[in-house]
Amino acid sequence: QVQLVESGGGLVQAGGSLRLSCTASRSVFSFYTMGWYRQAPGKQRDVVATMTGGGATNYADSVKGRFTISRDNAKNTVYLQMNSLKPEDTAVYYCNAVSTISRDNYWGQGTQVTVSS
Repeated sequence: QVQLVESGGGLVQAGGSLRLSCTASRSVFSFYTMGWYRQAPGKQRDVVATMTGGGATNYADSVKGRFTISRDNAKNTVYLQMNSLKPEDTAVYYCNAVSTISRDNYWGQGTQVTVSS
């Protein structure tokens, strides 16, 4: 079992920056793909960025060049640095961990990001 706790959401003006954090209850990065997803009101949950155990990253087209996923192994924490934020980035952001061995899937509780125009 893995617990994920997100933090760092909030209200920011368009063009601003936020950094989200997701701390896992135990060391998981070597055997898990970590990801950030978001869900806007009335819409499905979509992937924003992912990072494999080996460190390979992937981004949704809508955030490429603006968002960066990274991790600190010693802190069991994955980050999402969000720059040049747009109103359409407004959503609840969720941290996700998927085991590459068992395919067990874990979600955090979500953190709200609101970008005002």
